[in-house]
Amino acid sequence: MKITVIIIIFRTKLKISRSGKMCGIWALFGSDECLSVQCTSAMKISHRGPDAFRFENVNGFTNCCFGFHRLAIVDQLYGMQPLRIKKFPFLWLCYNGEIYNHHKLGEQLDFDYQTKMDGEVLLHLYDRFGVKKMASLLDGVFAFILLDTSNRKVCLGRDTYGVRPMFKFLTEDGFLGVCSEAKGLINVSHGLTSPTNIVAFPPGFVEIFDLKPTGKVQSIQIEEFHCCTKEPAHAMYDSVEMSTSFNEKMVKSNIKALFENAVKKRLMAHRRIGCLLSGGLDSSLVAATLVKLATEEKLPYPIQTFSIGTDDSPDILAARKVAAHIGSEHHEVNFSIEEGIEAVEEVIFHLETYDITTIRASVGMYLLSKYIRQKTDSVVIFSGEGSDELTQGYIYFHKAPSPKAAAEESVRLMKELFLFDVLRADRTTAAFGLELRVPFLDHRFTAYYMSLPEEMRIPKNGVEKHLLRDAFKGLNLIPDEILWRRKEAFSDGLTSLKKSWYTSLQEHMESVVNDDLMEKAHKTFPHNPPRTKEAYFFRQVFEKQYPGRAQWLSHYWMPRWINATDPSARTLTIYKPVKDQ
Repeated sequence: MKITVIIIIFRTKLKISRSGKMCGIWALFGSDECLSVQCTSAMKISHRGPDAFRFENVNGFTNCCFGFHRLAIVDQLYGMQPLRIKKFPFLWLCYNGEIYNHHKLGEQLDFDYQTKMDGEVLLHLYDRFGVKKMASLLDGVFAFILLDTSNRKVCLGRDTYGVRPMFKFLTEDGFLGVCSEAKGLINVSHGLTSPTNIVAFPPGFVEIFDLKPTGKVQSIQIEEFHCCTKEPAHAMYDSVEMSTSFNEKMVKSNIKALFENAVKKRLMAHRRIGCLLSGGLDSSLVAATLVKLATEEKLPYPIQTFSIGTDDSPDILAARKVAAHIGSEHHEVNFSIEEGIEAVEEVIFHLETYDITTIRASVGMYLLSKYIRQKTDSVVIFSGEGSDELTQGYIYFHKAPSPKAAAEESVRLMKELFLFDVLRADRTTAAFGLELRVPFLDHRFTAYYMSLPEEMRIPKNGVEKHLLRDAFKGLNLIPDEILWRRKEAFSDGLTSLKKSWYTSLQEHMESVVNDDLMEKAHKTFPHNPPRTKEAYFFRQVFEKQYPGRAQWLSHYWMPRWINATDPSARTLTIYKPVKDQ
């Protein structure tokens, strides 16, 4: 049987274009409907790769197919997927991600690469070790669909923190659908009377399916390949050497070395690199280290940094100071409350969640990403996600009953990143075809930090993230006032101290959600019933776009150890506004 391929190419006017890894993946195994009809669902994620689309069915399986969206490229077919090479003609790979150690693995394991794609290493690793060890040796972010027609297997996998998204459904009769975002699966036709149960694929896991002659599948194994508290298997191929001592001086040296290495390896790009800069500790450390390394690596352009807020917002003012200090090409985007409220529905469409703090924080990031895509040529975007969860940066950590409890909370937050901050960062950037890089979620950096004694990681002297701040003290990497700037939630810091984004949202919701609706909220929405008018409004918008899919969110993000009904730092009694610090 011949392979049927449909390729649709869209062109943009990006100034710098070569292989980009931001993309959208989609696949069906065992479809009961005509694939030419089903492939329209794949177009729901075209924003993840707006410049090229490929649809390909599988030899011998007329009801199995792959869909792939790719970001702008020069050679129209270079890097298109599914990836297949002559050495392994029975393997088909669709993946979204970046594998930072593909060169090292190739050298160490003597792989003979046939393409310039970093993802090719997955094929060689799978052939030699199988899918679980393959995934454990990947230093990077990824979501993959791997088809082995020789052994009749389909394999799925997702990186440790779920930086790259992936959803699936599996019907009772063995029809499997997989997609980067859930919206690409909700309208897939199937023979069942009830809707399919679409779920997020769990980060840090691989799943293996038997592929039957009919194209249907059966799940035979799902297994964790890496837990965030353990050193990754690929560390054996890493060049960064560390002291095993928990002496404070050595610990700080290790933190600096691992963090710089995390940023350096993420410079792997043929596209222009930029960085989100809120003026907080995390984004400032990322931006400063990025500018420093870009200079050392002699990148042919200045690093662009981007901040968003109102004229007098704490974030805008702080980011301006950092940009001046590090010498970046800085861009400021003015943000109005009206623009933010107007963007909420679009934001929820892209997020596929109704979590309160995720939506609040996403609005600014979404508008900023829109500016980057429309007004600049930066495509690879660095950001500071993951630091608060890893280094106990949330203000409520001051109320932790013990260092042990704080350490356990940190692990819980890391494992749930894919539901909240990582989801926000991916969807708001992917909405405009940008490629996200998050060095704080580097596998070695996170595993090392969480291996440190619990007492070292807690807030000290009334300052959260004290150890991280102390590690970069005296280096003049960022201004001292920023190094010791207290935690400011992104959704709170982007607007005026006089009237926050949080306050403005509450006022707006008073006019759109009445008290009668709130009284019936627990009956209208029995799963995760909204407790505020803002939460009710977000839920209404979500249900309009994704009816009956409330189970996608297991619980709201909320502070611990405090009787909180709202996730905003501004509602906590232990919060001090910038002017009072």
